[in-house]
Amino acid sequence: MIKIEALYTEACNLYGDRFNMNYLEASLTDAEFIYTSLNQTPRFATEDVDFIYLGPMPEKEQEYVIARLLPYRARIMELIEKDKVFLLTGNAFEIFGSYIQCEDGRRIDGLGIYEGFAVRRMMNRFNSLFLGTVKDENGEDIEVVGFKSQFTHTYCDNEGCYAFKSVRGCGINPDSDLEGIRLHNFFGTYLIGPILIFNPYFAKYLLRLAGVESPTLAFEKESVDAYEVRLKEFHDPKRVYES
Repeated sequence: MIKIEALYTEACNLYGDRFNMNYLEASLTDAEFIYTSLNQTPRFATEDVDFIYLGPMPEKEQEYVIARLLPYRARIMELIEKDKVFLLTGNAFEIFGSYIQCEDGRRIDGLGIYEGFAVRRMMNRFNSLFLGTVKDENGEDIEVVGFKSQFTHTYCDNEGCYAFKSVRGCGINPDSDLEGIRLHNFFGTYLIGPILIFNPYFAKYLLRLAGVESPTLAFEKESVDAYEVRLKEFHDPKRVYES
């Protein structure tokens, strides 16, 4: 039985991304699901957890989440090295970087898991579609679709540690075609959606990385059918990507 821990869903649940966990619960009837609140000690702190999820949050919550995770920084790095799966969506992965640059000049120190920083522009929301690829364990490309709605962009050299290679839409910032951060099985991405429902093949890939030998998904046929329709739409050259 694998263990899946969702962190701080009472605060980190923008854009319906909590349904990433709902979908996994519907798909994995024999997994243990752990929901850790802001005032609880994470399960991963004292035992191995196979899959850790953190969703997007209001910007004011990022400092609170950093403060709660900072005591476990070394443990997080240990779990990354042990190839445990992390999925961080929206602005959640920013807190694992070096710092967040605020508009008033203040810097919020991050966890420093990867070298990179985010810049906030609260009067300039960026909305975009995204189409990209990630290689599975056999080196085959999985196409990934998603949405972005953010006040921040991340700046770092992620040439050797990106999550997705862009086909259409920008990466971690408008000058990049490399989306997100990947360290071993740690995936951080600005994509929201929820990404696992929109991308059944990527969802199954993550579950295999987490130790599920032959994963099946709830409503798998319907999910794949919807994915194929969305993929065709996202490949359409007439499709407008940014607004």
